Amino acid sequence: MEFSRRSALSVIPAATLWALSQALRAEAAPAASQESPRSSDRVPDALLTNTVAVLAGTAESNARPEVAPKLAALRATAQTRLAAMDGAGPDELFKGVPLGTSDPNLSTSYQYLYEIALATCLPGTGASAPRDDTTVRRRVVDGLARLHDGWFGDQSKGYYGNWFHWEIGIPAYVTKTLVLLREELAAYRPELTATYIASMDAYLRNGKDGDVDLDSRFHTGANLADITTNRILQGALLGDEARITKALADQLTVYSTVDPYQPRHGVTDGFYADGSFVQHSSVAYTGSYGKGLLTRIVQTVKILDGTGYLPDESLVGVVQGWVADGFAPLIFEGWMMEIVKGRAVSRTGTGYADVTAVVEAVVDLSAHTSGSDAQALEGYVKYVRDTSKVALDTTSFVSPVSIARYADILASPAPARDLGPAASHRAFNAMDRTVHRRPGYAFALARSSERVSKYEYMSGENLMPWFQGDGAHHLYLSGVDQRQASGVDYFTAVPPHRLAGVTAPVETRRTVPELYGTLWYDNPERGFTSSSESQNAYVYFPRGTQAFSGGARLGAYGVAGLVQSDDAAYAAQQAGTLPGDFVAYRAAGATRSWLMFDDEILVLSAGVTGLAGRAATTTVDSRIADPSSPVAVTGGLRDGSPWEAAGTAAPAWLRYADEGQGTAVGYVFLTGPAPVVALATVTRSRRLVRLTNADTAVTKQLFTLSYEQAAGGRPIATAHALVPNASAQQLSLYAHGPLSVLSNTVRLQAAVHALLGITAANAFTPGTHHAGRLSIDGPASVLLRRTGGGTYAIAVSDPTTKRRTVSVTLHGRPLRRVSADAGVRVRHVPGGTRLDITTHQAYGRSFTATLTESPWQEGGARRPTGERIR
Repeated sequence: MEFSRRSALSVIPAATLWALSQALRAEAAPAASQESPRSSDRVPDALLTNTVAVLAGTAESNARPEVAPKLAALRATAQTRLAAMDGAGPDELFKGVPLGTSDPNLSTSYQYLYEIALATCLPGTGASAPRDDTTVRRRVVDGLARLHDGWFGDQSKGYYGNWFHWEIGIPAYVTKTLVLLREELAAYRPELTATYIASMDAYLRNGKDGDVDLDSRFHTGANLADITTNRILQGALLGDEARITKALADQLTVYSTVDPYQPRHGVTDGFYADGSFVQHSSVAYTGSYGKGLLTRIVQTVKILDGTGYLPDESLVGVVQGWVADGFAPLIFEGWMMEIVKGRAVSRTGTGYADVTAVVEAVVDLSAHTSGSDAQALEGYVKYVRDTSKVALDTTSFVSPVSIARYADILASPAPARDLGPAASHRAFNAMDRTVHRRPGYAFALARSSERVSKYEYMSGENLMPWFQGDGAHHLYLSGVDQRQASGVDYFTAVPPHRLAGVTAPVETRRTVPELYGTLWYDNPERGFTSSSESQNAYVYFPRGTQAFSGGARLGAYGVAGLVQSDDAAYAAQQAGTLPGDFVAYRAAGATRSWLMFDDEILVLSAGVTGLAGRAATTTVDSRIADPSSPVAVTGGLRDGSPWEAAGTAAPAWLRYADEGQGTAVGYVFLTGPAPVVALATVTRSRRLVRLTNADTAVTKQLFTLSYEQAAGGRPIATAHALVPNASAQQLSLYAHGPLSVLSNTVRLQAAVHALLGITAANAFTPGTHHAGRLSIDGPASVLLRRTGGGTYAIAVSDPTTKRRTVSVTLHGRPLRRVSADAGVRVRHVPGGTRLDITTHQAYGRSFTATLTESPWQEGGARRPTGERIR
């Protein structure tokens, strides 16, 4: 479904947003030099009123029966926090949350104060608020004063641990609490607000006079949105319009689509033209930081509504683009895909809960649109509700107002509808991710490169992440409660080197805490501190060292490729630039392609080796199931006889069926050694993947299907297809097609799908490569499809993002150009038709053209062969 005001994320050019932010910054500058804040027809008090409505609701919203559970939950939480305050010891504000050297505990103490304050400010709840409102509010104010005087206010003692707590987390709780209790503060402790804001300014590292530093690597993307939202509210509390305007100007830069070739302030965090979202410079992060950015930006739109500060209503169109192009393709039946969640994959409250936050943002966004835009957003809210296998919990919404609007949307006439087609292919090449969707399943693929991190580990989260960017995939099947097949329990039950789709060496690896006894590698003399750039580059989220990772998209079909590589840490260790006690691990070697059709995902691998004499395993698939669910693995041999698990003959196909869930996946083997099938019940603790997870035992049936290579073995090549929801009869027919491999080497991987008329290829090395009718000037990714009437559609991309041009020749009779993207030149050459594609600074984007066998005619004369077509 298209929105009326946008069809891509770049609906507002970056230059326009930049000019707007500069104008606002210039407007703020004169006011900043005055002794007192200037006044205007814009009213900061309205901004504060809006904020209270967002957080606490309104009398109208809170009278709705749909909102009652949320209000009850807020009051119950406040009562729990008050009880903890009553029982606190001498070094605590809340029982069980000791203060001193723990920045998480300090942040938690501020969180608890905010939760108490919020419950005292719920309009329309009257006597149901906790205890006496005035008494409780003053206890909160006293708590704020105590935390400031004892821990937060002295910068020489503070700033231990994670910088995020000091610059973003704590200021967010403090600022919201100051907004909620501003009248109580004015009457009881009028100096405290200004005191706190001065201290929060001081913690903005590298800032000028406590302001945001757009050149700081900490003040980017979702982090920048959080910081600037805090500063907008702080400006309203102070009556400082210059601060509000400057913060809004800084926040506007987040709306701008990232140009990786001309990043402003060197920032590569944010949304890209293909819908990718990156945080920490190189981590695919739509499902965590991107979700937080979406929430914060939409909340900003709400708190600025009607105040005169929101400069351009078309900014809402940009956020609509994020939803349609960045979020919706990554949500499957109400579940956020793991490939874009970084270290958050190890948390227990993800998946459906992630999507709840997105739904709330869409609900709020729809209130600022009209006509077909509003109908599309409302229809999407209904679609997610209808397809999710877990009921959406509105008590986790931030705003009571959003809950009321959500109820209104469900009662509206807007039809439930996804924002994209049921059959689609999305190449998020800017973050090395691919999502291929069909009715009944979604296939999500994670790659890595010298541009994109192999994984993210941090703060004791995602302890065993090593292979999550090495071609790991998630195959989501319809009708499944994804908590039973994916999420934290998947990463708990499945050994890290046996993640679905991964080629990995067989060796023992130790986690960061096991290696160093801390949550990071600590060596300040060599530049390794908890938040240093070296820690990021070599411990938290190292990039790969190969350029080739990407693919081409042709309508709803796609091809992706990866040359597996060592991470930056191992490369630096081999170069001798890391300390001697730093531990780095070598990757396995493989060249891989994924060819994504309707019923099949064809996977080609060549040059597969453990390297350095190590054994290696390539996992075709790993799936988990409830221990009580009937699971069966059946198959057939190439002569048509049944496959026997205890036999020695290699199967032509296998079928995994979880009869409890009513799901199945088929596997068709085209070339390669006999796969190894394993099905066992395993029990492991969730604490294996995240230190702060409860020591909860997870028992699952674990199915793995893999190719095993002995130590010292020669490199192998394999070709197999995943067939979601396949029947045994369907799988038995693959002996007669329609898949055929044209090439499977480290230079070229290509195959044909005869029924679809598609040839798909990845050329990995320089030179000319031949695949059927195609000659490809590599490196490149190519999809060619022949349809009825002698028409050909072709898509070409540069997966390295480094080439200026790519050339492809279609051999046979000359073809006429019907249409082509800008940058595609079509000409006749002896023996065929050549396409020259300008891929310079396209960042992996696919270029398409449509050609036909129909003779070129103009005025009845046939165009001479060999003349160029432009």
